[in-house]
Amino acid sequence: MLTRIRIQRLGVIEDAELELSPGLNVITGETGAGKTMVVSGLGLLFGSRADSGMVRTGAGSAVVEGEVDVPSAHPAAQRVEAAGGETEDGLILVRTVSSEGRSRAHVGGRAAPVGVLSEVGEHLMAVHGQAAQWRLRMPDQHRVLLDAFGGAPVRDAAATYTGAFRAWQEARDELARLRTAGAERTLRVDLLRTALEEIEGVDPQPGEEDELRSEEQRLAHADGLRQAAETAHTALSGGDDTVEEVRPVVELLAASSQALGSVAEHDPAIAELRQRVDELSYLAADLAGDLASYSAGTDVDPVRLAWVQERRSVLTGLLRKYGESSAAVQTWARSAAEELAELEGADDRIAALTEDEVRLRQDLVAAGTALSAVRAAAAADLARRVGDELEHLAMGSARVEVSVTHRPDPEGLQLSGGDTVRAWVHGLDEVEILLSANPGAPPRTVTKAASGGELSRVMLALEVVSAQGDVPTYVFDEVDAGVGGAAALDLGARLARLARSAQVIVVTHLGQVAAFADRHHVVRKSSDGVITASDVRTVEGDERVAEIARMLGGVTDSQAALEHARELVEEHAPQRLGG
Repeated sequence: MLTRIRIQRLGVIEDAELELSPGLNVITGETGAGKTMVVSGLGLLFGSRADSGMVRTGAGSAVVEGEVDVPSAHPAAQRVEAAGGETEDGLILVRTVSSEGRSRAHVGGRAAPVGVLSEVGEHLMAVHGQAAQWRLRMPDQHRVLLDAFGGAPVRDAAATYTGAFRAWQEARDELARLRTAGAERTLRVDLLRTALEEIEGVDPQPGEEDELRSEEQRLAHADGLRQAAETAHTALSGGDDTVEEVRPVVELLAASSQALGSVAEHDPAIAELRQRVDELSYLAADLAGDLASYSAGTDVDPVRLAWVQERRSVLTGLLRKYGESSAAVQTWARSAAEELAELEGADDRIAALTEDEVRLRQDLVAAGTALSAVRAAAAADLARRVGDELEHLAMGSARVEVSVTHRPDPEGLQLSGGDTVRAWVHGLDEVEILLSANPGAPPRTVTKAASGGELSRVMLALEVVSAQGDVPTYVFDEVDAGVGGAAALDLGARLARLARSAQVIVVTHLGQVAAFADRHHVVRKSSDGVITASDVRTVEGDERVAEIARMLGGVTDSQAALEHARELVEEHAPQRLGG
């Protein structure tokens, strides 16, 4: 709940601070004192549109600061933490409006967009006044109010319907996707089949492209390779009779070994050198043998070369289309085969989904019909109870209806009776709260049939009978417009009843309503002849009695008026405290 609000330089209010209590808080004061500025300040604090004209004349800016006590798990606290604010020591909200019209917001000690204040405010406060009947002005909120009033039966039926709707919608979306993709699917199937047939015909093997490249190099240069090997072999071991003047390396090494061997016994260094020459001789002989084998095995094969070149060409074309290597092409082929199997099974999937969609649609119709039934029952009860409340709020001639209807839709769901209706995620129903303000008048949507004060009283009646508890604080401005006498006491009693389950802040000009307050604040103005300013004080005891006396008869020094005011306070104190 809201525990404190401070307003600075807003309209006629120079600097005022209100300590708010649980239960019913009333704000009173003479006409023009600035009572409405308190409500305006609350609106600014929770994200309403700023107007530079609200800034006090001569001031650079207006500031509204509020402290809210909510548990850490409350959605408002979580939203503030998501915006980077702190909530451990209570939730602090600040709104600043400059005289140039600029607006700034702080939540939990951190600067934030003004929109965050609006989001936080949705979880903390509902304002009901002639300019802020948003819940009744938004058609969807009529359904939300009815569903909240309906409690567990409506909640359970709505949950069943929502699950059925989502399952049906998923099946419909999947069917639509498969059907509209029919032509594309056929083209894709043909493409994949052609590609797989091409890959299967070539049958690339992992690493084959590298092996073919090497083989082509060998075959294309076979003459040169063999000639080089033969020349190297002749140089090492001889065998070319046309070159008589060149002695082979093997013979030269043998001669060197023989020459060194004849004297090796005389010097160990010579013996070691001879050993190294012998090692070279062995290596040269082995190398000569290998060169001979290579030369003998290297044949010129034009047919094989042509085949290798053709295979490389085919394989290169495949790699350009499906992968950078043979292994990548095989990976692509496996994936394509899986996709092809899935696409070829699409017709079976469509048939199965069509059967599922029919079954899910039937389930949705059943769930929607059940939800409509519990809503209709709740609507009748809500209308009756709100009507009863309005009798105590100076609207005894008013008649309330809560309409639960279906919107015809040729493309929608067909109900058991043959009607085809629109389906939404929240149900099949359009809910509208209707009001006939006077006998004989046809019921119309409540926002058109009721005046501002009547609209506030209708909202109050709705809040009292539904006791939603979805927000911790309710604010009523001018809810008592056009009310007086005994009806004013009934209005105060109804506000006190709502205050048992939530914090209520009400701006009133009726002493009968103020008598029910848990805390009474008075807005008072003063003037030095040049500037008029207002402040807010909390009144108790005799001060409070005097204020209520003023509200009742316009005087504070009449003993009769004071006695009447004191009787009102004393009479309604037990009721206010929970009696």
